[in-house]
Amino acid sequence: MAYDPNNIFARILRGEIPCNTVYEDAHTLAFHDIHPQAPVHILVIPKGAYVSVNDFAANASDTEIAALVRAIGKVAAAAGVAEDGWRLLSNVGTNGHQEVPHLHFHIFGGRQLGGMLPRRD
Repeated sequence: MAYDPNNIFARILRGEIPCNTVYEDAHTLAFHDIHPQAPVHILVIPKGAYVSVNDFAANASDTEIAALVRAIGKVAAAAGVAEDGWRLLSNVGTNGHQEVPHLHFHIFGGRQLGGMLPRRD
């Protein structure tokens, strides 16, 4: 999957589409998902043009990597889900059902989330 500079997150970063920001620093932006799947559903994205975790791990600077990881922790704590538990999800590629070609992490919380995938016996 190639990076599309007109994907929705790139457009949010350029200020073309509004978002409900919950956290921002020099390297990351976090905002509420417009179609929440849990009481807490926040997206955390790097400001750089990275398609996926694979791309980010291979090409981001140490500063960008540290900023994203720290932002995820800060956002979860600020959202009030750190104590009871929360889920972090990033879909990668076609098999992972990635819909937007910009690295993004979903923070889900605020209720019991259940199992990730059905068990196969």
